[in-house]
Amino acid sequence: MALRHRAESVGRPSDGLFVAEYLDHLRVERGLAENSLVAYGHDLARLAAFARARRRTILDLRQSDLTDFIGALRERGLSARSAARAVHAARGMYRFAVREDRIAADPMENLKAPRSVPPLPRYLTSAQVDALLAAPDVAIPLGIRDRAVLEVLYATGLRVSELIGLRPVDVDLEVGVLTCFGKGRKERLVPLGRTARKWVRRYLAEVRAGLARKRPPGPELFLNNRGGRLSRMGLWGLVRRHAVAAGVERTLTPHVLRHSFATHLLERGADLRALQAMLGHADISTTQIYTHVTRERLRKVYDMYHPRA
Repeated sequence: MALRHRAESVGRPSDGLFVAEYLDHLRVERGLAENSLVAYGHDLARLAAFARARRRTILDLRQSDLTDFIGALRERGLSARSAARAVHAARGMYRFAVREDRIAADPMENLKAPRSVPPLPRYLTSAQVDALLAAPDVAIPLGIRDRAVLEVLYATGLRVSELIGLRPVDVDLEVGVLTCFGKGRKERLVPLGRTARKWVRRYLAEVRAGLARKRPPGPELFLNNRGGRLSRMGLWGLVRRHAVAAGVERTLTPHVLRHSFATHLLERGADLRALQAMLGHADISTTQIYTHVTRERLRKVYDMYHPRA
């Protein structure tokens, strides 16, 4: 048995090299975002550590080993959602290994991930959004930039990576639409409202050129205070800083504005398919979570105001 195991392993790359090859495939062929690649890398590192503990490589693991691995994920205290993501990462890697003729059969075939119940998204009330948007000091250049950033986030529901990757050429201020590139570099058009367009115009007319003089500017629409590209952490800091100033909540993230955008549209009668297109969801089931949010809100309103609730 040991001799057969050693023979099967001959010529196979190390776990680190094979995982790196798979992640390169996801980056180049599938166009996965960098933060997704980092998460997959962590998940596959867990699998590699599990394989080492059993004195095997990843490609030598059998279905019984992987069943144990899935059970161990939950025993370590991972949430069902995190465990499901790790299983998804491993499943994709083994399918890749089969396609590349590294293994003869997929050892994860018919194995199921722990069921993940997605949490209901956090969102702001309309009054909280108004307070947040009014928080930047528009008497100073960076305040104008921040107001434009917040207005665009709430007006479009863009993801962080989509907003920081916007270029001036991607925004049609006359028609009121912007072009962004979502997951997998998929292009989509998103409407841009009148108020957001007003603040983007003001930012372009009064602020961006001044920031760009500090260094050779990049092609991005929103620049940091040194004239370079606004980073993910810079955007998170911007949102949290103004959330604290507005008294909204200390741990507010840009993604909560995306959830607020979706929830408020649905509450006012937006079509689910149209919302799916604006958010860039590949599957309508991802968008449907917002219907649960609005149903819960309706129930609370009913319980609060109906005399026989």
